[in-house]
Amino acid sequence: MANAQHAVAPLGGRLVTPVTVVLAGLTAIAGVILLIRFFFGLGAVTNISDGFPWGIWIAYDVMVGSALACGGYAMALLVYIFNRGEYHPLVRPALLASLFGYTLAGASVIFDLGRYWNVWHLFWPGYAQINSVMFEVGVCITAYIFVMWIEFSPVFLEKLGLKDVKRKLNKVLFFFIALGVLLPSMHQSSLGSLLVVFGYQVHPLWQTVLLPLLFLLTAILLGFAVVIFEASIVSVGFKRPGETPILASLSRIMYWLLAVYLVVRVGDLAWRGALGAMFVPGFEAAGFWVEMLAFAAPLWLLASAESRQRRDRLFVSAVLLMLGGFMLRINGFLIGYETGPGWHYFPAVPELMVTIGLIAFEILAYIVFVRMLPVLPKHATH
Repeated sequence: MANAQHAVAPLGGRLVTPVTVVLAGLTAIAGVILLIRFFFGLGAVTNISDGFPWGIWIAYDVMVGSALACGGYAMALLVYIFNRGEYHPLVRPALLASLFGYTLAGASVIFDLGRYWNVWHLFWPGYAQINSVMFEVGVCITAYIFVMWIEFSPVFLEKLGLKDVKRKLNKVLFFFIALGVLLPSMHQSSLGSLLVVFGYQVHPLWQTVLLPLLFLLTAILLGFAVVIFEASIVSVGFKRPGETPILASLSRIMYWLLAVYLVVRVGDLAWRGALGAMFVPGFEAAGFWVEMLAFAAPLWLLASAESRQRRDRLFVSAVLLMLGGFMLRINGFLIGYETGPGWHYFPAVPELMVTIGLIAFEILAYIVFVRMLPVLPKHATH
């Protein structure tokens, strides 16, 4: 619950600006392409095939998109599980970004289903495949989306002046916060299990039984990175005071978690005898080096307390970690995935435009919400 120290307020300002107009245009283009997809099928707008049944709508919009939407999950772990109340001002902005990221990731699954009209089968007991990793991921992500909307509902109640309703909701909100920590822990690790199921089709650089742990660790890392990235962009874009002290403190936690991740990642490669694969020329080795360098560079950038106080290093480190998490998932699901001779995949332009449109819609919705609703911390006017 926000107190005087952690007061929040709508940002205000114009909703129609050159930026929002461009974002709305990209969103509209994606909407038109999706209409074509729903009327004429996946083949009309995508390059997916029997060899590559999952394209960028799954690899990025779901696998990467849900990981980049873990800011709310990461902050809930810190604030409500580890009782680090000093990070409370970051909770609402992180939850808002997570809300849109996960909601659009869930929608992306429907876009990618050939028989999308059967999506209700996932929630009907007669069709449940309880031993399926995909079933667990689908149910978990759907449940988490509903949980996040409930967690975010006090913002709407404050805006509407329904203080009594908010007070009653606060009495049971702890239950949904607990679910908001449990559910991502389950499905983020299970997204790694999907690659384990692929077996020999996944390159040895990414095929390991530790994938559930690696995906979970990087989801939390990306959650912290996105919070820092988002706070930096908001500070510059909306001309607000920087949050450097609290972000520097957060980056220290991120730094040590990153060190743990790299030890586990490199140790696993050595244990499996897969280190030599990184030196075999090819797209897989190139993708691996980009991934690992993106994860390793922040260890140097944030090595000292002084460097963590620099806004530029915080921002660059956050961007690099987001790139590393992106490459880990793209490498596993696309670059390092080989279904057999003769099959190739590169996203079609309409596929890319839908993904760009979803990102544009997420940014547009975020701008509208922070301008109209009490989300960002209130700052005195200087």
